[in-house]
Amino acid sequence: MNEIRIESWNELQDQLFEDSWSADIGRFRSRYAFRGLSDASYGLETTLMRLGGPFDTLERHLLRNFKKYAHRTVVERDSLWHWLSVAQHYGLPTRLLDWTYSPFIALHFATANFERYDTDGVIWAVNYLKVHRLLPERLRLKLSEEGANVFTVEMLSEAVRSLEELNELSHREFVIFFEPPSIDDRIINQFAFFSVMSKPTSILHHWLSEHPDLWRRIIIPAELKWEIRDKLDQANITERVLFPGLDGLSHWLKRHYSPKT
Repeated sequence: MNEIRIESWNELQDQLFEDSWSADIGRFRSRYAFRGLSDASYGLETTLMRLGGPFDTLERHLLRNFKKYAHRTVVERDSLWHWLSVAQHYGLPTRLLDWTYSPFIALHFATANFERYDTDGVIWAVNYLKVHRLLPERLRLKLSEEGANVFTVEMLSEAVRSLEELNELSHREFVIFFEPPSIDDRIINQFAFFSVMSKPTSILHHWLSEHPDLWRRIIIPAELKWEIRDKLDQANITERVLFPGLDGLSHWLKRHYSPKT
């Protein structure tokens, strides 16, 4: 069953940490990427797709001009994956999607928007270990050589040098999860990483529907959002921590002192 509607905080914890036991090492090590959305009807479209129009042909122009006008010191290395990571981080429409290793941070993003408190939220949980078993051989070998489960930008830079090369790597669609460089405290505090699909027009939730063993959706009823939000605040999962700086502090204080009505 890929969609679970929880009924309580305790049930939510069980679902978020389901399948996290790793018998190989005798430790709890979840292999899931989490993405929290304030509305359960939202899919997994990228910001590039939401541009509309011939967005797939605009991708290279967006990135080329971002590189042209951005200061060269914003990336530590002049590679596609470094530039894509920085561009996504600063709001450029890209084919990347934001994820986190932390289910609580995903919960924050599912409950931070007061305008959606009358709407069910959702946590997407995708097993990146199983996703990567479906990669083309070149990429699977790269992970194996490094003894890694998720790519770094350095690993991807060695394996795939351009978007055209990524598009042509396989006739089948595939998904890569990779960790961005530690650009700033926001990336670090959000325990963030990205997914990218092999084609700019590919929609991740469509691909996942063909692989039901890789994922689940945890539906958060609207009536539970206040309880979840208050408990996350008590656990210090707030904008003040996740968005260090005066803007994050202001967002946290505004929400913290807003009346329930």
